[in-house]
Amino acid sequence: MTSFSEISTDELSAAVLTTNDFGFELPDPEDEGIHDAEFETQIERAWLVCDRFDLQTDIWRGRIMRAVRDREKIGGDSRGTGFLSWLKLKEISKSQAYNLIELANSADTLLADGQLNADSLNNFSKNAFVETAKSSPEIQLMVTEAAQKGDRITRREVKQLADEWTTMNSDLLPDEIKEQAASGTLPSRFLSPLVKEMEKLPASHITAIQDEIREKPDADTVKSVTTEAKSLAKYLDAASQVQTLRKANIDLEMALEEALRLDCLGTAADLVKQATQMEQAVVKLFTTWKRMGKLADRLYVDTGASNPYLRSLLGSLEILSGEVIEVDLDDSGDSSVRLRILGDD
Repeated sequence: MTSFSEISTDELSAAVLTTNDFGFELPDPEDEGIHDAEFETQIERAWLVCDRFDLQTDIWRGRIMRAVRDREKIGGDSRGTGFLSWLKLKEISKSQAYNLIELANSADTLLADGQLNADSLNNFSKNAFVETAKSSPEIQLMVTEAAQKGDRITRREVKQLADEWTTMNSDLLPDEIKEQAASGTLPSRFLSPLVKEMEKLPASHITAIQDEIREKPDADTVKSVTTEAKSLAKYLDAASQVQTLRKANIDLEMALEEALRLDCLGTAADLVKQATQMEQAVVKLFTTWKRMGKLADRLYVDTGASNPYLRSLLGSLEILSGEVIEVDLDDSGDSSVRLRILGDD
């Protein structure tokens, strides 16, 4: 079988000229005689062909652009203006071009290193191949081995393999837990989210979680401590950002201990998260209010009695730029909120 890397220019042109002949026909969406399952099967088959064609085409485009760019480096100026002009003629942005060149480089590397053969490339979706190209060498090896065996590789499979590798190589999980994951007793899909949350925590909290899953190493415990770790991370991150809490000199760790004892950590985490958003919203409101006031003053100076409509606009907006801000909460005007800004120094 001829690999895509061996197709000549003439063969490529012929392929382009016969793009209507992909070896499949789309099912008629109005044909009630086709069962839904069969309809979906035919659509999926057609989609896979297009996905495969997209990937190989983009690799070829990347190679072409790389060749043009390298040629310009030799014969053009050092700024690469010739290459940029060529891209402009082809209506391709610089970022698109270099993304495709990167894809071509990755494909050539995987093929040249023998990790992947050209036939196995057909097992990748376009997004999965791009994701694989961005992954570490260890992940690339695992993914390409799966593709060589004939497995269909989508972005989900790449992410799953990456998560499994990260989990099994993480220093955050006790060896006993890794052994259970390796034997299949404890599915690794439960451990990946836990590792991601533990990475956000300080050492003291990590130790407590490790002790808990050592004591009861089952799926329910892992799910429970993952939820706890997520709330912990959210609480610690948000609490450190709340200016009001810093000014009050609150012992955040003791508050955390009490929340854990009362089993209300999730509520406490959500509260401090809302507090950070409230402070940010107030700062943004004040900045916008100041800006509105300056613009209103400038427009007032630039207008006069001969500009009644602009003056009317300014008068209407005073309710937003004045000392007291009032905004209706709904279109009916029955409910509104009033805010008084006490100082702007």
